[in-house]
Amino acid sequence: MESSTSSLPSTSSSSSLNTFRLACRQKVKRAIYKGNTTYIYGWIPVLNTIILFLEMAIVAQLVRRYDYYFDTRPILTMMVTNSVLNGIADTVAQTVTAVRRNSALSSSTSNTPEKFAIELDEKLPHYGSELIPTHSQHQLPLPFDFERLVRFASWGFLIAPFQFKWLKFLSHTFPLTSSSATVPALKRVGMDQFIFAPVGLTAFFTYMTYAEGGNTEAVKKRLSHVFVPTLKANYILWPAVQLLNFRVVPLQFQLPFASTVGIAWGTYLSLTNSGADP
Repeated sequence: MESSTSSLPSTSSSSSLNTFRLACRQKVKRAIYKGNTTYIYGWIPVLNTIILFLEMAIVAQLVRRYDYYFDTRPILTMMVTNSVLNGIADTVAQTVTAVRRNSALSSSTSNTPEKFAIELDEKLPHYGSELIPTHSQHQLPLPFDFERLVRFASWGFLIAPFQFKWLKFLSHTFPLTSSSATVPALKRVGMDQFIFAPVGLTAFFTYMTYAEGGNTEAVKKRLSHVFVPTLKANYILWPAVQLLNFRVVPLQFQLPFASTVGIAWGTYLSLTNSGADP
């Protein structure tokens, strides 16, 4: 009897804790839904804006003490910095998608469901120059996808050590001197663009496909759709950026510099990846 009686408080406590957790979970879901469905000036989701401000606050903290963080833990500093900047890129990409989604919805004047669905498909193609994704036919994505943000930020975190080691390798292999700086910098750019760029893009789309639950066939399909166009776009932007980076920027700032410029590139990659269904 004593044992049975003593177990009652713990059972009651466990029940109260579960009730509290459920209530908190419901409040969080309601807050997320509210942020996803409330727009600034009718265009930009409030949730996207809040997340972007939080990411920028983290960047501000990193910038404020970057030298200290880099001197104590250089690899970890690069990983965190790259992860946050990748997160910003994906947040911007998702915001662009949300704005275009609202534009597509608001510009339709037809009340006919079939015609409306066809118009949405035309304005939001799976593949094409606009790179605005649809996850399934006649179904548009929600304004913000947290799992997608985590995937993109985790890629930045994981690839940073390899990028940093690659930059150190280029720096040691083609050192800049007072008498010769431009030619070694051009050699670094050539090595970077013809070796690391295609390998990095292949690894990116492979990682994203598997992280989304795809298989080897899905990887092949995605690469067949997006690899060549993305590599061409890479060659438009990055040779000039990397020449400036290798020629002027100190080694410890080369990856953050490239990642900062890469916010626009990361936005493009995020739209490209999400617009190419495996």
